[in-house]
Amino acid sequence: MSEPTPTANPLDAPGAAPFAIAADAAAVIAECTGVPSHDIALVLGSGWGETADRIGETLATIENTEVPGFAKAAVAGHSGTMRSVAIGDTGRRALVYGTRTHFYEGRGVRAVVHGVRTAAAAGCRAIVLTNGCGGLRPEWAPGTPVLISDHLNLTAASPLEGATFVDLTDLYSPRLRALAKQVDASLEEGVYVQFRGPQYETPAEVRMAKILGGDLVGMSTTLEAIAARQAGLEILGISLVTNAAAGISETPLSHAEVVEAGQAAAARCGDLLARIVTTI
Repeated sequence: MSEPTPTANPLDAPGAAPFAIAADAAAVIAECTGVPSHDIALVLGSGWGETADRIGETLATIENTEVPGFAKAAVAGHSGTMRSVAIGDTGRRALVYGTRTHFYEGRGVRAVVHGVRTAAAAGCRAIVLTNGCGGLRPEWAPGTPVLISDHLNLTAASPLEGATFVDLTDLYSPRLRALAKQVDASLEEGVYVQFRGPQYETPAEVRMAKILGGDLVGMSTTLEAIAARQAGLEILGISLVTNAAAGISETPLSHAEVVEAGQAAAARCGDLLARIVTTI
């Protein structure tokens, strides 16, 4: 699989200030949506695309390419728009990203976490990071949602620049995980392991992840979570097991399988996450 050609981006410019560009992006979102701020942000990974429709009425839709620092979707099954969604009748707003920039796209870590920083600049106090992933536990069949309790960042990268020291002890909010379990007591928790991608993990890499304490493997989320903590956001991470990781199942891995599993679980996961968001 060839790596997508990076596109021109203000984040790549010499002397670019990522937080200033995030503030510019937030200003454009405020202008396009007609509200000065949002309350919670959601990043919708594979299998979570129906969530926005189930949270409440979409009050504004913005093409990613209209907002500084954002780009069109690079992965099949993702939407290249962001939406401002009413959270039921609470008077609160959710900023919902239909896609994310993945590390393997080659656009740099700043681009990967730009959505998170923009959410913080837009006034959000919490963010929900979702993904589709490979499962290391045989009992977690495709279609199983799992709360992220911790992570292993195996990308050899960080969104933090310079002497920036951020505590990650309780990165994935215990409070928000408890709220999620009040909505669905059957939700289990696991440690998410991010590899660089875009190739799927080898069976040996999956065994390594399991030895290190991992339960889920994928190609997103951890860099965003670190940036979200730096920005002061409370973080809820939820994975959807779309397939058994390499070596767990004898079936070869494919993106089509990921998309198919995500589509099969879309309504149930969308309902679950919508109910959770109303409690945050």
